[in-house]
Amino acid sequence: MVLLLPMDGDDTQESELTGILSASFWATVEVEEGRVVEINFYKDRSEIETLCDAVIVTNNYEPVMEFLDQQMMVLVAHFQKTIDDIVEAYLFRELHDLAV
Repeated sequence: MVLLLPMDGDDTQESELTGILSASFWATVEVEEGRVVEINFYKDRSEIETLCDAVIVTNNYEPVMEFLDQQMMVLVAHFQKTIDDIVEAYLFRELHDLAV
């Protein structure tokens, strides 16, 4: 599973999830068998060649139609901000489906 996260920086430990329109970087986080395999940061989303399975957003009001058109799952992290917290919430199914 590859997660796509809009981030405010490119530091794995210090950066936080941000809104899609205000993202400074995009992170792809590959999760296999309950653990993080790889994390990559991209300045521009067009640089990402990996197919992502889900995008994580901060709230239900993010502009996500492009991701839905690409058949990506959209999950909302209302309280989780760091990559570690988001991955943990994903593994324990604590992220919410987008309310449409």
